[in-house]
Amino acid sequence: MFDIGFLELVLVGIIGLIILGPERLPIAARTLGKWVGRARRLVSQFTQEIDKEIEIEELKAQLKKQGESLDINKDVRQIQDTVSQALKEAEQYTESYADKELEPHSGEYEPLPRKAPDAAYHDQTSLAPDQTESSQQASSASHTTHK
Repeated sequence: MFDIGFLELVLVGIIGLIILGPERLPIAARTLGKWVGRARRLVSQFTQEIDKEIEIEELKAQLKKQGESLDINKDVRQIQDTVSQALKEAEQYTESYADKELEPHSGEYEPLPRKAPDAAYHDQTSLAPDQTESSQQASSASHTTHK
C-alpha cells in the first residue's frame, strides 16, 4: 500500500523513540495500528462499493441491450398463430371422425363368451327329470287358472 521497506520502518521507529520516549511509544504504536486497520477496512469497503456499482451498470447495459432486441408483439403473434393452427387441426380431426359412424362391434373388440340361458334349464333336467316335469305342469296349471 505505502511501499515501505524494512530500513524505512527502522528509521521511523528510531525517530518515534527519540520524540515520544520509551514509555509512550507502545501506546502510540497501538493507536497507529488501529488507525491503519480502520483505513484499510474503509478503503476495501470503498473498492467493493465501486465494484458493485460497476457490475450493476454492466447488468443494466446488458438488460437494455436485450430489451431492445426483444419484440413482444412478434412473440404474441407467433403464439396466436400456433394456437389457431392447433384449433384448426382439432376441428378437422373431430369433423373427420364425426362423419364416420363406428359400428358397435367392428372386430376390434370381441364380446365375452356367455352361457346360453337354456343351459341352467338343461342342467336341472339332467339332475332331476321328475322334478322339472312336475314343476312345468304346475306352472302351466297356474297359468290356465289365472286366465
